[in-house]
Amino acid sequence: MTARRSGPWSDWARAVPALTRTALFDAPDDPARAAVRLARAGLGEQYAVYEHDGVWYFAAGSAVTLTADATEVVARAGGRAWSAATEGRPLDRVAEALTALGDGGAVTRHLYGWAAFELAHLLHGDPAAAGTQPLLSFLVPCVEVALSPGKAELRAVDEAWAAKVTALLQGPDDLVAADATAVADAERLVASGASAYRHAVARGVADIQAGLLEKAVLSRVVVLPEGERPDFAASYLAGRRANTPARSFLLDLGGRRASGFSPETVVEVEANGRIRTQPLAGTRALGPDPAENDRLREELRTDPKEVHEHAISVRLAAEEMETICRPGSVVIEEFMTVKARGSVQHLASRVAGRLREDLGPWPAFAALFPAVTVTGVPKNAALAALSRHEIEPRGLYGGAVFRAGTDGSLDAALVLRTLFAQGERAWLRAGAGVMRQSTPEREYEETCEKLRSVVPHMRFHQT
Repeated sequence: MTARRSGPWSDWARAVPALTRTALFDAPDDPARAAVRLARAGLGEQYAVYEHDGVWYFAAGSAVTLTADATEVVARAGGRAWSAATEGRPLDRVAEALTALGDGGAVTRHLYGWAAFELAHLLHGDPAAAGTQPLLSFLVPCVEVALSPGKAELRAVDEAWAAKVTALLQGPDDLVAADATAVADAERLVASGASAYRHAVARGVADIQAGLLEKAVLSRVVVLPEGERPDFAASYLAGRRANTPARSFLLDLGGRRASGFSPETVVEVEANGRIRTQPLAGTRALGPDPAENDRLREELRTDPKEVHEHAISVRLAAEEMETICRPGSVVIEEFMTVKARGSVQHLASRVAGRLREDLGPWPAFAALFPAVTVTGVPKNAALAALSRHEIEPRGLYGGAVFRAGTDGSLDAALVLRTLFAQGERAWLRAGAGVMRQSTPEREYEETCEKLRSVVPHMRFHQT
């Protein structure tokens, strides 16, 4: 594990209240709906829902947080604040804080949070490009509930929090979807910004032809009309019914709101040191016609551009894993299977290994973040290309949403297929892997295919 430094984190950890109340009780059979009911209840100023392997985790509370930007990490608890300079390595400071939080505790604490894509510039690119916005935001919850069909496992800091959650889950289901309206013209929204994106792809292809890099994942932003107020909870529930994600999440945390259906993970670290990453690259549409889906699946498996794009992504993921894993432990568990992910199907692989004994989950996250499937090959050159060709910083898009434990576990979902909001602005974003063989029209159409995983299922508050 990462060695502890002297600093304020021990004092912070002592100020964090323990989860002293536990309960196991019957809950609704639909854990996604139950999690959305808790999210809508306004239990805390901040909350997160994170789906992992058939369990929906709900966490709430705003008293204990950890945030970081390019220069400083700030921890808050008990009405106090502690800070430390990042020295260009915010994940090291985060690891030190979490080590202090876990010291002496027989019970694992979990944290929920996000990492902005611009953290990549500190890890692999130009630190000056990281900007001044928050790069990391963590919540140490006052209440955490694990929801599976018919069962809820609760941990809370006191009886008041426990009683609120228990009453909500065992009371009548008053979740009403009729107060939320669907998007009026989904296809018009999906298609916006076509010309600018095609031009960006053409410039990306020129970069590759000039030998600057092998692959760049270029994205475009779709901003919702001013005055539209997305209902994130209703959008999440409708979207989850229509998607088959690797992970899903719903959050209002660190000034960001998001509802997403992640097709892949950035990194999965178990407490015993087992580590995996799941690169997906190569895309075709997935619709209601089984015969057409089969045709497109076969086309995906044999298309030279898609196979090449996928292969170099897996190659880089394996190389990054080699830097943090025990010698000889890195293996490709799956290679070029096809995964259904909502409105698209992807070529998918899984790379696994055993983490080196001297490393914890955050150095592993630093090595693999951001996912190669949202940057390009090589990463530093791809980051430079994205800065040239994309019109605004990515923020959460292409970043990660995660659930981390003081036992050394970390599960980080790649932020794609997501509805975002910050302040009064709401938007979506989608990208495609640009290669030497790419055409602007096909890469634009791929972004449309991905946006259809979210746009038709968005719900809005009635005005």
